[in-house]
Amino acid sequence: MSGMPYDTDPAPACRPTDPAPARRSTGAAVRRRPRTAAAGRQEPDGPVAGPWIDDPYAHALGTGRGPLYLRRLTPPAPPHAAAGEGRLLPLDVERWCAAPDAVDTGVLDRCTGPVLDVGCGPGRLVAALAARGVRALGVDVSPAAVARTRRRGGTALRRSVFDRLPGEGRWGTVLLMDGNVGIGGDPVALLARLRTVAAPGSRLLAEAARGDVDEHLTVRVEDAHGRHGRPFPWARLGATALRRAAETAGWSVTDRWTAQERPFLELRRPPPPGRPTAAGRHGHP
Repeated sequence: MSGMPYDTDPAPACRPTDPAPARRSTGAAVRRRPRTAAAGRQEPDGPVAGPWIDDPYAHALGTGRGPLYLRRLTPPAPPHAAAGEGRLLPLDVERWCAAPDAVDTGVLDRCTGPVLDVGCGPGRLVAALAARGVRALGVDVSPAAVARTRRRGGTALRRSVFDRLPGEGRWGTVLLMDGNVGIGGDPVALLARLRTVAAPGSRLLAEAARGDVDEHLTVRVEDAHGRHGRPFPWARLGATALRRAAETAGWSVTDRWTAQERPFLELRRPPPPGRPTAAGRHGHP
């Protein structure tokens, strides 16, 4: 799309060492490049093994359905954990592979382009934004997710959010949906990273976990037959914990709402004095 902030993105010359697992992909792929020291890190568009790369996640995306889970390895589930907080944390593959629902549409209505969807998965949001004429890019470490996003009409790049991204500092909206505050296992570090990606005055729309939860975990993706990928760090934050992490990372919380039991926060990157906001430069979709 002409005019996107990623039109002329150069390939990164080196890879940083921050941990960078990303969402909605798993298993083991054929190794054609040596692994770097960082879990979940890979060169763009290369078939490198990682916790979110291949089977069983790619199979679930291919069929558009689960069941698929995050298996909690450490720490153990808390006593009297509610449904969905035990050893197996369900992943909503069917919803991710479907068209955006009413809750998703409410989030999309808040987006000011250009939009960066971090951990875009099979691309329902990126494709929906493209259909609206809103400039959007999805990033994900899963080849299957990127391929499905592109087939749906969205633009996607295979890359970790902790690697160099196109258009850094110029994104009008950043999306962190479907549990992606857990990427890397350190939400403060993730949110601080996204503050460098977003434009001054831009917004970040983040989905929190249900309930008053603040967990830092080691998990792996697993299907109903016990096939699984490698362990990786993850996090689960409810709205209160997410608000604390956001403020620590330098974001201002400007709104908080719940729709169909899915909690969300709208965060803002404050603009420097006298500088126009992202909305003022790009306009609302």
